[in-house]
Amino acid sequence: MRYAETGFQLEVDLSKGSIDKVETDPRDTALFLGGNAMDAKLLFDRVPPETDPWSPDNLLIFGNGLLNGTPVPGANRVSVDTIAPVNGLMGHSLMGGFFGAEMKMAGYDRIAIRGEAPDLVYLAIHNDKVEIRDARHLRGKGMYDTQRLIQEELNDKRAWVAAIGPAGEHRVMMASIDCGNSSAARTVGPVMGAKKLKAVAIRGTKDVHIAHPAELWEMCSRLRKELDANPNVGDWMAVDEDDSFHHNNFSWGNARIRRKTFWSSTLEERWRNLKYDHLSRQTGCWNCPKACHNVIHWPGRRRFSYKCYGKDTYHMASFQELDFTYEILGVAQDLGLDSYSTPQVIAFALELLDAGILTEKDFPEMPSDVRGRFYYLIDKIAHREGIGDILADGVSRAAERIGKGAEKFDHNTVKKFEQLPIKLGKLNPAYFLMIATGEDMAITQIEGSFPQDPITDPELKEEFISKWVAVPDKKFVEWFRQWEKRDQLPDEAMVAIVDWNECMHYLDDALGFCGFVSSFRGQFGGTTGYHVWNMPKVITYATGIEFDKDRLWECFQRNRNLIRALNNRLGLRRHMERPPEDHWAVRNEEYEQQLLTKYYDFKGWTFDGIPTKETLEKLSLGYVAEDLIQRGILTGHEVTALHDARAKKEKAVTL
Repeated sequence: MRYAETGFQLEVDLSKGSIDKVETDPRDTALFLGGNAMDAKLLFDRVPPETDPWSPDNLLIFGNGLLNGTPVPGANRVSVDTIAPVNGLMGHSLMGGFFGAEMKMAGYDRIAIRGEAPDLVYLAIHNDKVEIRDARHLRGKGMYDTQRLIQEELNDKRAWVAAIGPAGEHRVMMASIDCGNSSAARTVGPVMGAKKLKAVAIRGTKDVHIAHPAELWEMCSRLRKELDANPNVGDWMAVDEDDSFHHNNFSWGNARIRRKTFWSSTLEERWRNLKYDHLSRQTGCWNCPKACHNVIHWPGRRRFSYKCYGKDTYHMASFQELDFTYEILGVAQDLGLDSYSTPQVIAFALELLDAGILTEKDFPEMPSDVRGRFYYLIDKIAHREGIGDILADGVSRAAERIGKGAEKFDHNTVKKFEQLPIKLGKLNPAYFLMIATGEDMAITQIEGSFPQDPITDPELKEEFISKWVAVPDKKFVEWFRQWEKRDQLPDEAMVAIVDWNECMHYLDDALGFCGFVSSFRGQFGGTTGYHVWNMPKVITYATGIEFDKDRLWECFQRNRNLIRALNNRLGLRRHMERPPEDHWAVRNEEYEQQLLTKYYDFKGWTFDGIPTKETLEKLSLGYVAEDLIQRGILTGHEVTALHDARAKKEKAVTL
């Protein structure tokens, strides 16, 4: 018997109309756990690097975190993965809510979808009954109507429906897959549209077996109480009305202007009233005591929910206030548009209009007021009409298509993904590495375990350290003690900090943990729900596979290197690993490249950022090394970065 997992994945070929329930290898669970790592293995094994991301041969995978559907609180994330059309690399997105637990209780650890349907369809899953159903009547429907109509057709209000809106149908790069206002953002939405798959509806009533149920229940009961009582976990923005951090520090418009004195107590009070006058309730995800989703009922609009920085993006991109976000966000969500990237794309377009690169002829009948312009453009983008067809490709690709100097206005993307609109002063070495080398979409999927800034007050610093249970090694405590200025730690420390930050996110993604109860929250207050000291016991009790901290860390290394090798096979190289040129006002190219070399060396990678044969073999990824050798990506005799002749030519530089 398999514990915590079902031992089966659902494989659907939309071209053939075939549906197969396939037993999986339990040895893979011990090696990779689940989630994005298992998805990456499928992509590596089944999608050759020459495959066009739009091709029916690309895979779209809904991968459950290993602990989803178990009593473990806060475990509910589904990794939705594919080869992303925007840049040709692995596209990784996360979806919370209830879909993952429902998938597990239906009997599946993941759903792998290949092919392209002849016309629009949806997938209906109820335990072992799986159907490919006609969805032509849902063409053009928004998220909310699609989910409602499918539930009515299935006569099951408890079915969870992950759907695309018009944006996904039209292969918009910023399209999301939404399930009850929990969204897998970007990369995966357009691929779902390319497969002509409107939705996946799932209902499960099976048991999920646990290896040590009594021990796990006792541990989870305690963890749930601790999470509920801990103010440092969960999305603080759901309840804290002081949002000065984002509004004073993040950039407005097309990531251009910081308004350092925007926030005030008067504004905070006005926005607090605006929120609570229209707040229906606060909700959370499967089996989590934190209620991070604010459900808003705005006049003339359907109810919608948001969390975190998603409530700021539209009004900051348009230089408006919170009421505009409440007015437009539900409309954009129903169209199936991601709320992080879409406002930046619109601000980019309007900046090109101001600069004369685009003209009024490109925007026929567009309103003159900024709010009207945003509504005009989200509709054009979602349906790929007129200028919207170009903007639907995202900032980087749109700039390439427009030409005429538009490329200079693409100043906030990394690997063609729009980033958080942050523009700072002096280089932060750890953040340089995370932004440059991260293989997720944004910094929020990488940072979080080590604080962003030092604490200069000795008493407050020691108080933080006393609560810092998540720290995996005493060296991090010593570095934190000596830390006085943001950019002043040894390179050795910067590299190790990045590695720890990565570790926690990769483990969260494999196990199904929300970053707000784990990887992302350690930087605030020193306490977090999950860390490398309690995760092993949770895994052992749930699966029956004995884990300790060292074995868990090795899983992270294996998963990180597998995804790295997959992306290397798809073309990722050193020259692509650059933060936006204006992310920091003060830059030092020589130092940055030297730091990148040290990071690659720490990871066991070549000077070009590719895991060496030795590194892969140590992690039981020998077959990956052989594939890279056969394709000429490795010779098998490479040394790590610092031992490369090119590294020896780098001049030693310090900040």
